[in-house]
Amino acid sequence: MSVVSVKPAVGPTQTPSYPRRFVVLLVFVLGALTALGPLASDLYLPAFPEIANQLGSTEARIQLTMTSMMLGLALGQAILGPLSDRYGRRKPLLISGAIFTVVSLACALAPTADILLILRFVQGLAGAAGMVIARAVIRDFFEGDDIARFISKMMLVTMLAPLLGPILGAQLLELGSWRFIFIFLTVASAITMIFLYFTLPESLPKEARRDFNLAEFGRTVGQLLRDGAFMAPVMAVGFSFAMMFTYISGFSFVSQNSYGATPQTFGLIFAITTIALVIGNQVNILLIRFIRSSTRLAIGCAINTISVIALFALQPLGLDTLWTITGVLAVLMFGVGVLFPNAGSMAMTSQPPPIAGTASAIMGCIQMAMGGSLAALASMNHASEVTFTSMTTVMLGLGLVAVVAVAFTVRIYRAREQALAA
Repeated sequence: MSVVSVKPAVGPTQTPSYPRRFVVLLVFVLGALTALGPLASDLYLPAFPEIANQLGSTEARIQLTMTSMMLGLALGQAILGPLSDRYGRRKPLLISGAIFTVVSLACALAPTADILLILRFVQGLAGAAGMVIARAVIRDFFEGDDIARFISKMMLVTMLAPLLGPILGAQLLELGSWRFIFIFLTVASAITMIFLYFTLPESLPKEARRDFNLAEFGRTVGQLLRDGAFMAPVMAVGFSFAMMFTYISGFSFVSQNSYGATPQTFGLIFAITTIALVIGNQVNILLIRFIRSSTRLAIGCAINTISVIALFALQPLGLDTLWTITGVLAVLMFGVGVLFPNAGSMAMTSQPPPIAGTASAIMGCIQMAMGGSLAALASMNHASEVTFTSMTTVMLGLGLVAVVAVAFTVRIYRAREQALAA
């Protein structure tokens, strides 16, 4: 078996015509790479109460293992994105993948919550490669709406992680300890890296690479942070992701401790909401042909806003049963499936290919840092426990701020469209 050879265009104005077999292969390889990070978080969600019990820790402390990984993902993207601009995409992916595999095994052997907390941070650092470099590879190969279309297709593979992760994690708990979950993750990571080694070509030619210079890197980052066309959609992604991640990291405790769900029931609920996310993603693909990206972004944001307000109102109205909550969360996740690929593609297409790795790193870093830090607010109460009220209050606040970011994004991009049409 040999590495597929396809030569990407450097700075094209239109996506070249690639063989269908190559595009399909790229979807699955990049989807699997991007899925490793979410799988590392979603797989052990049903085990949160058991981990807290076995390691003699608190709910808030175990939730911090998730926050720790998110912060690792954030920092890792900030480091690995620029490195991929300097050394190409393959080498950083392979090295980081090997580290991720080893650390996953170490997590399975963690004797205390504090050690698990540290290992999860390192796991996040290594797992960031698949997320940030995958976006850079897409930018290397594609242009314009083709990026949004490809991201939507790739998300079908990526979303298998949150769809199957909690269900699989719950079944692994039936077989034995929560440690089985990290052993499974070790094997999955090793298989993915072997597949990557033999199938993914280098997408950034040597002549297009940038020598890493700290001063130049600082200037590039400063340029990106000052660019409204980039930062507005990035903040839309960041606040929306933080809203979603508050649900992801907190609902395991809420559903099992407050509503009597079993780990298996939680896995089923999580699967339902993930299916809604996938459906939203597919609807977005259909809309690409008929509706411009700024309108698609606004539609996704509107669905999110209505849903999070409804979720917050369930308990005061006495309607907060496990299944009404699930229904509202499913609608919210549908909106996320529409919002994410459009905001992400709008941010990436605002920048030229030579700095795609750095742009992807900044976007991923902000997204994960906001998700990891802001979601932790849900457990910052006197009992250090996540409740339905604390979870939905944080989600509502983040959702409303996301509306502001989306409004700025739509305004900026429609002004650009009018300028180009003039």
